[in-house]
Amino acid sequence: MTPIGEESSGAGPNGLDGRITGALVGAAVGDALGGPVEGYSPEQIADRHGGRVHGIVGPWHGDAWRTARPIAPYHKGDGHVTDDTLMTHALVRVYGRVRDHLDAYAVADHLVPDLMTNPRWIPELEAETLPLQRLFLAEKWLVARLAYGHVDPREAGVGNIVNCGAAMYMAPVGLVNAANPAAAYAEALDVAGAHQSSYGREAAGVFAAAVAAACAPGATPESVVTACLSLARDGTRAAIEKVCEAARGHREFESALAPLRAAVSPYDTVGPDYRAPSLGARRPSRLHSIEELPVALGMVLVAGGDFRRSVLGSVNYGRDCDSIAGMAGALAGALGSPVPEDWARAVAEASRLDLWEPARTLAEVTREIFERDVRRRRTHERAFAALGGTPDGLPLRDTPQSSAPGGTPQSSAPGGTPHSTAPGAAPRSTAPGDRPRSMALGGTACSD
Repeated sequence: MTPIGEESSGAGPNGLDGRITGALVGAAVGDALGGPVEGYSPEQIADRHGGRVHGIVGPWHGDAWRTARPIAPYHKGDGHVTDDTLMTHALVRVYGRVRDHLDAYAVADHLVPDLMTNPRWIPELEAETLPLQRLFLAEKWLVARLAYGHVDPREAGVGNIVNCGAAMYMAPVGLVNAANPAAAYAEALDVAGAHQSSYGREAAGVFAAAVAAACAPGATPESVVTACLSLARDGTRAAIEKVCEAARGHREFESALAPLRAAVSPYDTVGPDYRAPSLGARRPSRLHSIEELPVALGMVLVAGGDFRRSVLGSVNYGRDCDSIAGMAGALAGALGSPVPEDWARAVAEASRLDLWEPARTLAEVTREIFERDVRRRRTHERAFAALGGTPDGLPLRDTPQSSAPGGTPQSSAPGGTPHSTAPGAAPRSTAPGDRPRSMALGGTACSD
């Protein structure tokens, strides 16, 4: 393998390692800040806290969090992450085991057993128990359908309530496909098929694409939105377009809170009272969208990609603000905006979690996957050329296929074309003769 030089080593804040760390730590911090005010309106939040929230706050009901309704028995606040972060870290562990692209079967074979059988510290429960015991009903669906119902993983999400449950933990898919939004979108749609359908599954694909786009060298909030709109379909696309259109008229989140809610309202099925959803809430539809992703993108636009302002805008928006702030935090972190160190360390300490270890694991796995993708692509190039399909003058590399470090050799379909684990995904390496895109992020190229 060929080192690219210190600037592109990946160790800096704008290199691969820095982007992955920023996205994963940023998502956890946003999640923790949003947790204690989740479900409330901006007005209720301001009344409860004597103004806008500007950092880590305590539980809404103080010391009565164990019994107070409607969120008992969860200790939301004081820097505790929620199920959004627990699921994100669980997906990173799956990547660490599979060390390749994932699909719906990986959810059934690895994610579900992990949730069911491996006790972990659950910050909101202040106890070590199975992650399954903390999950919301839409995530418990994974266990019911896949572990007990033995449903085809690619179809298991059909029938579940349609919400942000799959999208909220898809940042790792975007990071594994850094700077390749189309590939991230395709892989996330496959992974999320085990969990969600309709616009819930679509949001998972678009959020992964957004994270991948944010990792691209020179990315901006506008370039991320452009990438999302190039891939999103139906109500999800319309909601993103309208919310981001409204966001461009604001530079501070205070003035943007009501306009962003108004822009997403026609596409949101939950309705004006978050704790009393409408009759049509969370049902499949091509006309609608989850609220969380468009608003997160809108807040990142309002903040110009700044992490602190993106997250605080999302937190003070209320409603499902732990997921909104988690998504906004992942996007701002992937764009390279620094996560405030005091917030990150406070959340890590309060949650008893190493927020940086998942990033180290995913950065290592991402490089392995990229190298394997390049080899698979070159095998395909040789097979295609042997069929006479290559235009004259198009250069071809001639690197023998082998497994990536720590990986396993890839099986091939007849004719020598390797199987892809993300059916329908766009090629995840560059065209022959081009410099692989991940090298600009500090990735490694296969030596010739």
